[in-house]
Amino acid sequence: MKTVLITGFEPFGGDPINPSREIARALDGRALAGRRIVGAVLPCVFDVSLVELRRLLRQHRPELVVCLGLAAGRAEITPERIAINLDDARMPDNAGFQPIDRPVVRGGPAAHWSTLPVKAIVADLRQRGVPASVSQTAGTFVCNHVFFGLMQALRRRRGVRGGFVHLPGVPEQVKPGQPSLPLATMIEAVGWLIEVAIRTRRDLRAAGGDLH
Repeated sequence: MKTVLITGFEPFGGDPINPSREIARALDGRALAGRRIVGAVLPCVFDVSLVELRRLLRQHRPELVVCLGLAAGRAEITPERIAINLDDARMPDNAGFQPIDRPVVRGGPAAHWSTLPVKAIVADLRQRGVPASVSQTAGTFVCNHVFFGLMQALRRRRGVRGGFVHLPGVPEQVKPGQPSLPLATMIEAVGWLIEVAIRTRRDLRAAGGDLH
């Protein structure tokens, strides 16, 4: 059975929960669209996270990789379109490291595109009543670091596709009135987006507002 690798992050910034971790754990061991799901949790640490991700790629040899991360303050599930070759941390990572104006990969390209069908994913989630939109920036913290490192690694793995998806916080971790989505909704949504990614080789060509 072919494998899909899903990664989340440990909590960071003093927050006791990270929904990406909970989703990766919840989906680990499931079967979706005839594929075995492997869920793993990455440390929220520059460099170390990529060492672990590369180990997972060697161990499981997935056909699809979806890395998840928390974007507190966002109200939607947001597949990321592009990763940039820049670490510029607004705060220290969980090891106390705070790189400033440093490339993720020295000598690497300025950016990598996701190879997930980001617009098709958004259209599918919206049709199911899940708030979603395409994001044009994954930031410059550990999420973007892992996203860029993933796409750099996949250049050497023919036929393997991957990308990054940011998630809102869950209600129990945000202040009243701040955007969030229930964890159960996001677990289900990530399952759906995996199915869309498996069956969709060519993304939609539509303006953002026409994705319904």
